[in-house]
Amino acid sequence: MTIELDLTDRKILLLLQKDATLSTGEIADRVGLSQSPCWRRIRRLEDAGVIAKRTALLDPKSLGFPVLLFVEVKVRPPTPSVQEAFEETIRQIPRILECYKVMGERDYVLKIAARSIEDYEENVHARLMRIPTLWNMTTTMVMSTVKATTELPLTPDPPPAAPRRPQPSGDEAHPYTPRIASP
Repeated sequence: MTIELDLTDRKILLLLQKDATLSTGEIADRVGLSQSPCWRRIRRLEDAGVIAKRTALLDPKSLGFPVLLFVEVKVRPPTPSVQEAFEETIRQIPRILECYKVMGERDYVLKIAARSIEDYEENVHARLMRIPTLWNMTTTMVMSTVKATTELPLTPDPPPAAPRRPQPSGDEAHPYTPRIASP
């Protein structure tokens, strides 16, 4: 269900995305409402499914899961019953954090947290390989995280910046500046 969000709703959601532990009173103060109307707005957003749940985000490395992998999977034949069986198997493997059914060359993309490559091999890879309809699998290990967020962009995107060309320094001519020979 899609609901209309006004500026105050968006401010509330931005605050909750950053810190779901904020009290209704703290949120109300920050968005310029009294506590009761703020609570009603939050309740309306929850009832509409805009706020799916409030949770704590844990740091995998500090809990002993420093290895992050993405696995692309192709199943055969791609029938509804094969896909349902595959999806049920995936739900039973705790180290698989996320599973997406995708369009393209692969059918699924899995996000996996592991204690080590050996842990992945023993607790995930071996179980996936036992799925009879698994046709092809490609595993990619993450070297470093460049960006990871759960925050949705609720404000309008800024206009794209115009590309900037490097300015020549000193006597250097700009590489795109035509050179005219002197007579």
